[in-house]
Amino acid sequence: MTMAGALIHRDYFTSASIRLMVFADRVETISPGHLPDSLSTEAIRHGATNRRNPTLTEHAVHILPYRGLGTGIPRALHDWPTIELLDEITSNQFKVVVPRIQEPDGPTPQVTPQVTPQVGDLLAAIRGDQTRTELMDALRLNDRKHFRVAYLQPALDAGLIAMTIPAKPNSRLQKYRITEQGQTLLAQQY
Repeated sequence: MTMAGALIHRDYFTSASIRLMVFADRVETISPGHLPDSLSTEAIRHGATNRRNPTLTEHAVHILPYRGLGTGIPRALHDWPTIELLDEITSNQFKVVVPRIQEPDGPTPQVTPQVTPQVGDLLAAIRGDQTRTELMDALRLNDRKHFRVAYLQPALDAGLIAMTIPAKPNSRLQKYRITEQGQTLLAQQY
């Protein structure tokens, strides 16, 4: 399922976001809402469809490379027969898992970590060693919790920034610096 397919077919009565996650061995697209009505993963493999969002599908015909109602999944399966379709009713989501092709004798490909726009902004804002307050000022942010949850912690978890005093994470003297991995990512993507 492409992101376009996820946007068109998602359940808009569910407040969850569409998620696209890239892993070393697979790519997952998770769309809010399980399959509608009596559709099953086996049925959609063969082209069965139920238009959950008819207004969107009518407009999509004019703006997307459209090849016919119910043809998306069969075409994807033709090109990638190992795609997994998971209708997760209890978690109210539909997941498509596309295994990534691994070269049998070659080296493991380097996977660039996926970062949120907030982490990208943080990487672009760092100049040497900076305190939390300096970084928040550079990003024009006021909410400490939002900064920690959306910017700082994901960047730390991904190894894109590091603490200058890692043994004392809550030190009043704590500063943050971009790591070599963060610099590489910044040079590649921003």
